[in-house]
Amino acid sequence: MVEKIVNDMIELVVKMQNYINLDIEDIKKARHEALLDRNDEKQIMIEQIAQYKQELNQEIVKEMQRGVDVNIYRDYVDNLENELKNLYKLNRKLAQIVEPIQKMYKDIVEDISDNNGGTVFNVTA
Repeated sequence: MVEKIVNDMIELVVKMQNYINLDIEDIKKARHEALLDRNDEKQIMIEQIAQYKQELNQEIVKEMQRGVDVNIYRDYVDNLENELKNLYKLNRKLAQIVEPIQKMYKDIVEDISDNNGGTVFNVTA
């Protein structure tokens, strides 16, 4: 059961890595709709990974209680850890691309707001 959970987690993590790579490409090509389309699915995958993590911990505890040497799962868990590290690196790369864009938009909104007396929109009725 531990092996299945780890394999399912790795599958999700790799899918998430692929999505982040697609996000990076879509940002570079200004395809914002594709980015937004993946967001919901990525959120579901994050929740699934968290659920699998909980299940994995429970299964490892069960194995230990049965007297199983859990070191037999070391390679599986190490592989999962490596994939999670790769996901973290990709996520940081995505953040480094998004952060300057976010700051630029924030600066534009602040400039417009400052030029309009503290409001972005001037509504007259």
